Amino acid sequence: MKKELIAAGFVISSLLSPLKALAADFSQFFVFDNSLSDTGNVFNATQSLPSGPIPPSPPYFQGRFSNGRIWVDYVGEEIGLTPTLFTNLSNTIPTQGINFAFGGANSGNSNAFVPGAPGILTQIDFFTQTLQASNQKADPNALYAIWGGANDYLFSQNPNVDQTIENVSNAIRTLNQTGAKNILVFNLPDLGKIPLVLGSENSQNLTTLTNIHNTALMKALGQFSSIPGINIIPVDINSLFDKVLANPEEFGFKYTDTSCIVYKIEINQVLRTCDNPNDYLFFDEVHPTTNAHKLVAQTALTAIKAKSVPESSLVLSMLIFGALGVGKILKLKRKQAT
Repeated sequence: MKKELIAAGFVISSLLSPLKALAADFSQFFVFDNSLSDTGNVFNATQSLPSGPIPPSPPYFQGRFSNGRIWVDYVGEEIGLTPTLFTNLSNTIPTQGINFAFGGANSGNSNAFVPGAPGILTQIDFFTQTLQASNQKADPNALYAIWGGANDYLFSQNPNVDQTIENVSNAIRTLNQTGAKNILVFNLPDLGKIPLVLGSENSQNLTTLTNIHNTALMKALGQFSSIPGINIIPVDINSLFDKVLANPEEFGFKYTDTSCIVYKIEINQVLRTCDNPNDYLFFDEVHPTTNAHKLVAQTALTAIKAKSVPESSLVLSMLIFGALGVGKILKLKRKQAT
């Protein structure tokens, strides 16, 4: 009987295991964001600055605002896609997707640090123009990622949560109207606990803004659920960040309240460095280290897989079907034994 129960468990497990896989192989990867996802657009666009390109490399890694690869690289590696930088586009449409993210981007059309560089809505406009130029619609089998809002609150004199949420919603809506289906949407970590503002008078205000933003974002995302075929994939970075702050050693970090380097983007100079950046959650006073980006990537991939599981009624039907099949096998074995 013990062997039969093990066999039954194996059959049910084999029924469940395909549900944990990704629903489909993504055909392309498109990214719309700020410096948290920029793999070199600002770096390419600022090559001619007298002070040198932003961010300086080294100590930053190959145009990324970190000491190594970022979440876009890690997720891209997992799904087998490397999006082409927007600043590297030629007349040929890239087959693996485009990374439109620019450091300093606000959720709207402006940029906090690089004059003329696009905000997220402008990045979306660039995407739709690219499609129109090639007479195409957005690939419904591609993966699209939006992560906006941090710069709206950190570097604005009058932060407006309603406007930021409206900008993110418009970005999602425009993508869907062009044919996009699978859309990753990241919430914000607690901005009041990043080294740039930690201990300042603005820290608690930024924590409050973060909470209001994330609550409003979830409500806005829920409104898209009625659209047939759209697959909104929320990525809860806020909970991840809280877990790391509560138990940094569990995640391999020694320091969470200070950064490895101090970088002043206004003068494009690094004022302080450290010897072991991966001991830190933050590489500079705003941006995570590459090890922290690995956690972001893992959280995003987990969210993708969770959204790939069929609806509960379908899962239940499959379990019942599997259990009935197992029951018949056990009954037959008991008859044979008799």
